[in-house]
Amino acid sequence: MRVSQATKEKTRQKIVDTARDLFTEKGFDQATTRDLASRAGIAVGTLFNYFPSKEALGMEIIAEALDAGRREYAALRRGSESLEEDLFLFAITGLNELKPHRAYLAPVVESALSPFASSKGNETGERVRIEHLEDVAAIVGVHAKTGQPSFVAIHLYWALYLGVLAFWSQDGSPDQEDTLVLLDQSMRLFVSSLDSNQSRTE
Repeated sequence: MRVSQATKEKTRQKIVDTARDLFTEKGFDQATTRDLASRAGIAVGTLFNYFPSKEALGMEIIAEALDAGRREYAALRRGSESLEEDLFLFAITGLNELKPHRAYLAPVVESALSPFASSKGNETGERVRIEHLEDVAAIVGVHAKTGQPSFVAIHLYWALYLGVLAFWSQDGSPDQEDTLVLLDQSMRLFVSSLDSNQSRTE
């Protein structure tokens, strides 16, 4: 019997929802693929038909959270922000949506978003990276004085952003206040690099 696309999507979402609950309940390392399959009511083989690894499944959860962060950013943005404020808002709304997943963010990001991560079998991580950087380029483009970021500048941003994510995942300061300082300084450094590049080309 052929499985419909609607049924496949329903099963996929059930796996993601189950994983979200199980990772929160047991922790990423302790939750096995066997646990996930059992809780979702499917065979382990079926689980791997949808996600090649536990990390890929974790990345799907992270992607959903970041998509929600993008929507939150769009709702909160006033349009009068400076470039630094705009970029800060974009990043912080994503972090706010990631909070429920902070405990297991590190292994997922390391396997899916790190510069050393392979794009093979990592379509979700690659989509998140491309869409995130496209959004950043669009934000920069709105602020006309800097123009579009260069290839080097956009990679500098990505390195800074991953650094913020890594720090935030382990930040023990109250309400992760130290991350806010790091994020603010990182966005200022990125904008400063755009201004420097603009000065050299004039």
